[in-house]
Amino acid sequence: MFSDFLKDLSILKKFLFINLVIFLVIGSLTLLYIGNVKPNLIKKKTIKHVQVIDNTIEHILRLNIKFEEDDIRRFLFSTRFLFQNLDRVILLDNQFNLVGDTDTLDLDPRSFSNRMDIIQLEILNEDISKKKIGKKNVNKKKTISLKDILTNYSQSKNQGKAFTFMQEGYDQFLLTTVKNVTLDGDNIGYLAISENANDIRSAINERKTFILRTAVFIGIVIFIFSFVLNRYFLKPIKNLVAYTKIIKEKSRKQTNINELKSRNDELGTLSTSLDDMTNELKKRISHAENFSTDLVHEIRNPLTSLKSAAEILYETEDQVQRGKLIDILNHDVQRIERLITDYSQILKDEVALSREKMKRINLKLIAKSVVDDFNNIYEAKRGIRIILNDLKNEEEYFIHGIENRIEQIIANLLDNSISFSKDNKKILVEIYKGDNEKVILRVVDEGKGFKETNTKKIFDRFYSNRPDNFGEHSGLGLNIVKNLVDLHGATINASNNITQNGANVEIVFPKL
Repeated sequence: MFSDFLKDLSILKKFLFINLVIFLVIGSLTLLYIGNVKPNLIKKKTIKHVQVIDNTIEHILRLNIKFEEDDIRRFLFSTRFLFQNLDRVILLDNQFNLVGDTDTLDLDPRSFSNRMDIIQLEILNEDISKKKIGKKNVNKKKTISLKDILTNYSQSKNQGKAFTFMQEGYDQFLLTTVKNVTLDGDNIGYLAISENANDIRSAINERKTFILRTAVFIGIVIFIFSFVLNRYFLKPIKNLVAYTKIIKEKSRKQTNINELKSRNDELGTLSTSLDDMTNELKKRISHAENFSTDLVHEIRNPLTSLKSAAEILYETEDQVQRGKLIDILNHDVQRIERLITDYSQILKDEVALSREKMKRINLKLIAKSVVDDFNNIYEAKRGIRIILNDLKNEEEYFIHGIENRIEQIIANLLDNSISFSKDNKKILVEIYKGDNEKVILRVVDEGKGFKETNTKKIFDRFYSNRPDNFGEHSGLGLNIVKNLVDLHGATINASNNITQNGANVEIVFPKL
């Protein structure tokens, strides 16, 4: 359920929601911590109070001090060192009459009276807190007298144990601990000590202030981070999504992909890659459309010829004429078959090229293998001799490429040269290193050469300068070569031989 809820949120909303949940969890734990800090600090103070009270009671009993004003006054004067860290020590007799008070030690003795301080307090002892003083509950922080506190204490089960309460005012935080004094099992009075515990309030306030500041700081950081996340990351991603939708819907809307490409971070790289991929996809689609159009055009010509020849063949009875028409039919069928076969091979090659990886290969060994295969076929069949010539006489010419594609390049070039060569001619395959250690492969034949003034046209699909036996070829060979050469980052040029008839095709591979 929760995961389904998150799925429907945007990245920014997910980020803010998760941070809110974490913030609430940390806030809850912080409140629990703050709630436990105050009791723990008071407990530590109470333990010290109890130690002082027990020591004081021990001295009173040991010295046989009576709970009378004179004895208690002399005792307080003589033991002032015990209370130097305390703000006030009060002693009362069994009837809750004030018999000693450190606040009056340096004042007139008449200050000792039966007055009872009116204090506002919060009972910490669980048993006392559950009892009522009069008709009012202590937990409600009502104003009550010390006499009421002692009366309640004397009637509780906690008598004999120290009891602590707090007096909180605007400018003070007093912590008071009370314990009864017993002699031979009889209660003879009460001892109460008070300490200014503003340090507890300060510690708690410091923690609250720190937590509040931290919460505000975290909130500001989350806000700033959310702003940066949305403006510099999520918004560009939304623009990329909009860009893909525009491409998908073939819309003519303007996109800001160029602005995203100018970024020098990963999103800029992603935008560039996405735009390049889109352009490459468009180029492939355009290429496929143009190729299909050209293929249809090339197939239509032999089909027209087939149709005409078939109609004439059906009507003529001349055997010589019928033989010529059958030859035309065979020739056109071969053209169509070759076109379809090569077109199918091109499609397979495009898929294979996307999976194949380039590696370091020796061009000389590959060329020698292809030349030997062609010599075995055409030397006996037509007397055409293919010669591999290493101008620098080196054993190795390494390039970065795909071995079977290099074989395909050389085979197509030789196949093209053989198509334009007469019987008993030779074809020269040269390998050498040019400027900057670039490896050069050159195929030179003794055929008719190129009729086109602009020899770059020969690498176009179905170029017009074709041999008589075109039925054995599709007109796609040199176009395939050009595509494979481009794939290897090489360049290809064609020209006619100056000193003799024939063509010269040269491929320059980049330095390894």
